[in-house]
Amino acid sequence: MSDTRSLGHEAVNGGDPAGPVISTTQHIGLAETHSAHNYAPLPVVIAEGEGAWVTDVEGRRYLDCLAGYSAMNFGHRNPDLLAAAHRQIDRVTLTSRAFYNDQFAPFVTSLAQLVGKEQVLPMNTGAEAVETGIKVARKWAYEVKGVAAEQATIIVAGGNFHGRTTTIISFSEDPEAHDGFGPYTPGFRIVPYGDADAIAGAIDETTAAVLIEPVQGEAGVIVPPPDYLPRVREICDRERVLFIADEVQSGLGRTGTVRACEHTGVIPDLYLFGKALGGGILPVSAVVGDAEVLGVIKPGQHGSTFGGNPLACAMGRTVVRMLEEGPYLENARSLAEVLRAGVREFVGNGVVAARSIGLWAGIDVDESLATGRELCERLAARGVLVKDTHGSTIRLSPPLVISADDLAWALEQIGAVLADLRAGR
Repeated sequence: MSDTRSLGHEAVNGGDPAGPVISTTQHIGLAETHSAHNYAPLPVVIAEGEGAWVTDVEGRRYLDCLAGYSAMNFGHRNPDLLAAAHRQIDRVTLTSRAFYNDQFAPFVTSLAQLVGKEQVLPMNTGAEAVETGIKVARKWAYEVKGVAAEQATIIVAGGNFHGRTTTIISFSEDPEAHDGFGPYTPGFRIVPYGDADAIAGAIDETTAAVLIEPVQGEAGVIVPPPDYLPRVREICDRERVLFIADEVQSGLGRTGTVRACEHTGVIPDLYLFGKALGGGILPVSAVVGDAEVLGVIKPGQHGSTFGGNPLACAMGRTVVRMLEEGPYLENARSLAEVLRAGVREFVGNGVVAARSIGLWAGIDVDESLATGRELCERLAARGVLVKDTHGSTIRLSPPLVISADDLAWALEQIGAVLADLRAGR
């Protein structure tokens, strides 16, 4: 169904059949009163989801073209993931890493083999994976490369988004993420994204690593020049510097491959995974690399109570199996051209630029017509959920289970909204 007609079910408090009916307005009012205002959500209160579609508390249906910033790559209520979660919940959910659990070894083995590396360090959130990568790189720099104590530096790219911890926002150029949270963590050098020469020029005897997103998601799905990642790999090899690829958003199927780095044949020293690794059911992240790098971490030097818990491992190993055996990568590849052609048609018709790779696109709206937020609100009214970034840009990242018809319908709605804006309606 490509509409938002009511399914006629009762909207209830938290899905409790015995609870009182709470409207969208009431939900939003309570949330605004009792939650910290660290987000500005669209006025949609989702109660259920299945596949690429979600339903709000009043029965209106929406095509989810954000997919939890790629955490929901396999769709809502994916039956394989739900079955794996139910099986594990009925057995054991947490042991801590003080002990082994029977899901841990299969998970780390399968993920390492999936990407051709030797070891996995499991954590929970994407930001934790990035923080872990930073710690590993610094320790490697001191113990293996011989960088002077407390002097290690890491090169990052302008326009980056790697999370919101104090250390990570220290090298963010986004004022909203950065300003007002100092003092900031030193040890980072920012160079323009897509400029390999700038990376080469920033390297010196203190450089431990280069940390970059193969595709910058939060910046608006910025795809670098095709020679960028290969040149970064060459530079890192020549200068004995680690190459860390943040694949938290770009990895695990979003671009039609397990890793976005595959598009240019590049193999980094460390992969950072998150979001889709938990199947949209719980946070799961991981740093994946070879023993010569991850081996610098010894017992007691890094960890997490929930990192590598049995439920997380059960979800992660299911995701690996689904990527190996399921139709998800093929569907992303087959629909990539549909998405690419669709967003390109908008350029010059209310859009100043559009970029895409796999099932991922960034659309820069003509600021004289509308902000990205305004476009998202109009699309929500038509039954399509997307999210804006940096004022005038919207991002499309639908679940990898989306059908060709539903994707085409979503693109039609974007075109219709742009036409309305151009007509002044």
